[in-house]
Amino acid sequence: MCGPQVRKVIHIDMDAFFASVEQRDNPDLRGKPVAVGSAGARGVVAAASYEARAFGVRSALPSVTALRRCPDLVFVSPRFEVYRAVSSRIHGIFAEYTELIQPLSLDEAYLDVTEDRRGLGTAWATAKEIRARIFAETGLTASAGISYNKFLAKLASDHRKPNGQFAVTPDMGAAWVEQLPVAKFHGVGPVTAAKMRRLGIETGADLKARSIEFLVRHFGSSADWYHAVARGIDERPVNPSRERKSSGSETTFDRDLSDPAEIEAGVLRMADDVGAWCAARQQFGRTVTVKAKFADFKQVTRSRTQPQSVRCVETLRATSVDLIRTLYPLEQGVRLVGVTVSNFEPGTSHMPLFESNDSKG
Repeated sequence: MCGPQVRKVIHIDMDAFFASVEQRDNPDLRGKPVAVGSAGARGVVAAASYEARAFGVRSALPSVTALRRCPDLVFVSPRFEVYRAVSSRIHGIFAEYTELIQPLSLDEAYLDVTEDRRGLGTAWATAKEIRARIFAETGLTASAGISYNKFLAKLASDHRKPNGQFAVTPDMGAAWVEQLPVAKFHGVGPVTAAKMRRLGIETGADLKARSIEFLVRHFGSSADWYHAVARGIDERPVNPSRERKSSGSETTFDRDLSDPAEIEAGVLRMADDVGAWCAARQQFGRTVTVKAKFADFKQVTRSRTQPQSVRCVETLRATSVDLIRTLYPLEQGVRLVGVTVSNFEPGTSHMPLFESNDSKG
């Protein structure tokens, strides 16, 4: 009697996507350390080329720190409309191989290729052909991880970066996880990794050795997840119908602002960005949220849910300004503002959850 069919999952991750697009489109940038973002005093690196990464430049790094690490770093303003167009073309390639595509962002996605639609024989051959197609049609390289579940496929895609692929087969999965540092596990952030280290958990084997009772005591609701992935188990399907929950945009000012007119001008720009996204994709939500980060990095949010979806950008603008005004009078300057629309109407979207002027999409 045949057992259940083994799922075949590919995780495709574009290599230094934003920076690679810029180097592709401007030959003068090739071979140079490039950062997408703003070089201003309040700027943040959105993405870095591999040449920049060699100096320790990473996304979300303050631009001042990035320039200190790499004085020859070249900053390029982000062009999200170009990145979206390239991403759409790449997703068109994916669709020729499977209907089961779960985008994670503009530059990465899971593909379930259990059904060998193009008759290539193996998931390895499928990943190789997809990567070759991406390069031929966009001039960009991608890395791929192939495995029997999403957790392992995502880990595997990092294993041969850039421009490579790696497979974790069912007979090697559990043992492979045991030798990995838990800090590399998807879902284990820096804070959790530090906590695990304090508990003597450095590797997958260390995590596997802890009882479920121990994990519940120290990690609460995440215990079942850690217990499973330490054994190479992840039952989550590739979900192509995952709906976008929100659309947002934010900006960091060049200096702390205390003038309400300047702050509101920033809020209006962000509202316009979000409104344009919603209108272009005919995706509308009922809840408007404004975020403000102060000079001491304290962050506050204010939200308002409307009876019906916000379809008019003027309504979005007015609501956003009303919300920011609830923070007056200000006790200190504002360094960042953001606007988000959420509580979307039923529908589907294949775009990333959040896009920002100052962070990688």
